[in-house]
Amino acid sequence: MKMSDLVAEYIVRLLDEEGGNAEIKRNELAVTLGCVPSQINYVITSRFTPEQGYIVESRRGGGGYIRITRVVVDRTTAIMHIVGSLGDNISAAAAEVILNNMTSGNMITPHDRALISSAVSDKAYSSVAQEQRDTLRAAIMKNMLMTLIMSGKHSY
Repeated sequence: MKMSDLVAEYIVRLLDEEGGNAEIKRNELAVTLGCVPSQINYVITSRFTPEQGYIVESRRGGGGYIRITRVVVDRTTAIMHIVGSLGDNISAAAAEVILNNMTSGNMITPHDRALISSAVSDKAYSSVAQEQRDTLRAAIMKNMLMTLIMSGKHSY
């Protein structure tokens, strides 16, 4: 198992034990897990994001800490937050990351993920000029996610 997986599992376990709120000291956690502090930063910034249902606060200095709070929101609110954060363009790689996170967070089904992924893939835009692909991809992804919400589909 990768160190980043171990760090993430440790933090999730802390969140579970503490009722969804965990306060950690980065250096102490790094010593406990036998990794470098930058590994802790990487895991927190990549796996504990608002799109994945977490709020992260940090305070630097001698008494510094990182506070992670698990936010429980309904599916519609979570998807609306993602749609609102997409912006006017998105790369194929960024779209895949978001779709993977949404699937692992049970916001969309694996089937929905596959359909949206297909619709926003570079292969689907092969006839579209390169400079227009990311803009078109963002519009289509937003539209598909909104359609999931509006259709009332809750089979996830």
